[in-house]
Amino acid sequence: MRLVQLTVPTGKRETVLETLEDRGIDYVVTDEESKREYTAVVYFPLPSPAVEPVLDELQETGIDEDAYTVVVDAETVVSRRFASLREEYENGDVESDRISRQELQSEAESLTPTFSVYAIMTIISAVVATAGLLLDSPAVVVGSMVIAPLIGPALGLSVGSVIDDEELFQESLRYQILGIVLAVAAAAVFAWLVRVTNIVPPGLDISAVDEIAERLAPDLLSLAIALGAGVAGIISIATGTAVALVGVMIAAALIPPAAAAGIAIAWGQPSAAIGSTALVLVNVLSVNLAGLLTLWYVGYRPENLFSLGETEQRVRRRVFGLAAIVFVFALFLGGITYASYVTATFEENAREEVELALSEETFAQYQLLEFEVVMDDEYPFVSPERVIVTIGGPPEESPPELADTLRERVNQHTEDPVEVEVRYVNVIGG
Repeated sequence: MRLVQLTVPTGKRETVLETLEDRGIDYVVTDEESKREYTAVVYFPLPSPAVEPVLDELQETGIDEDAYTVVVDAETVVSRRFASLREEYENGDVESDRISRQELQSEAESLTPTFSVYAIMTIISAVVATAGLLLDSPAVVVGSMVIAPLIGPALGLSVGSVIDDEELFQESLRYQILGIVLAVAAAAVFAWLVRVTNIVPPGLDISAVDEIAERLAPDLLSLAIALGAGVAGIISIATGTAVALVGVMIAAALIPPAAAAGIAIAWGQPSAAIGSTALVLVNVLSVNLAGLLTLWYVGYRPENLFSLGETEQRVRRRVFGLAAIVFVFALFLGGITYASYVTATFEENAREEVELALSEETFAQYQLLEFEVVMDDEYPFVSPERVIVTIGGPPEESPPELADTLRERVNQHTEDPVEVEVRYVNVIGG
């Protein structure tokens, strides 16, 4: 529910009151004594879905943006006429639950801080995320998402597009581009300082850190996270629900991958930064694409209906453009996903081959102690480089045919030959 406060320009008082009475809206009028160009202030409660059509109709009577129109939340309205008004406008679907176009625009603008605050908070969140990744600490990484100020620009671009506010669109676009650059740069600088000052162990293999490795070679599931964040973000802002929590989800799609890209750059592995950088870009584009589609679906349109056709064409071009770019990135992520699948299949088959070989009567005295597949560093499409098989057996010279058999069997499951290293451990029976 909303309470609308409207300043009535001189000469418009009767027209405004007639409009409200025709719609069955209760109102209170107070005379304006400021001796300006206003004659009165009108207060009237409205269901949330009624705010936009009522304000649009009042604007048609001559109430322009030079007059003050204030819309605030109303906790409770006790009135029979208001109950009938709610029945008229609230029908239980998503479109009736949404806030007005005017409120949406104000909400999108309020979620975007000043650039200095935005830059500082983005840098801090990127530094915290970098520390969390290097520590392999999910809790710290989540903390970095909470302070990231990304929801405003991420949603402002979509809002500006559908309501034909090009200023909001351009500002949000600049914020998003600069935010990505700042996040990656801040992460790279901080990670470099951590590395050269030996805060982390010298020779740290970043691919061995789970929180980093999963973002250096992302898969298609990451795309679902970004699309879900975009839809949830728009629905939350459009219905006035918990926007801050959805902001954490949007930050989850952007900040940790940007930090991973910065770490890879700081470690002198630019190829390792390709996957995480692609993940950042596809997530940004997916959030905007999902936002555009959701806003248009729930019924937001520009204020000036004469510009509806032009706005619709612009939104359609942006949707098709974003969808095409997201599709290209999706193919890239699909390639990474397929490479991961091939690797996982190879590891499973290779282990089975080793176990089958050791189950034969010839090698019955030996047992598999450890099996490891070492990947190469050709990110983001990593592949098996070496297989290490640790075998336990009696304290005597191991048969050379066992190593040859294992190499032959393991390499049956890969196109490119893989080095197989067999290690023997003496096992003394009790």
